[in-house]
Amino acid sequence: MSDFLETIGLLESKFNDLVERYLFLKEENDILLTNIEKAQLKTALIEEELTQEREKYRLLKIAKTIDGGKENSKETKLKINALIREIDKCIVKLDQ
Repeated sequence: MSDFLETIGLLESKFNDLVERYLFLKEENDILLTNIEKAQLKTALIEEELTQEREKYRLLKIAKTIDGGKENSKETKLKINALIREIDKCIVKLDQ
């Protein structure tokens, strides 16, 4: 009978240890998930900022090309034609 009680006590002790580990790991997992969400949000914000900066750079390049005078007139015409095609594509999408 004492062996039986000893076994039950040992089983209860191991069960309590498992519950404690489970609660610890669950809490740690929640913290890690929160950190992942924060990192994803930060990444999305940085990607949006990068996209905006790339657009600003593209517009600045176009402005510099247009402002370049006769030296870059061929390149300027090509840029203007590309912009017109892009605007035409946008208009077609709006009509759909």
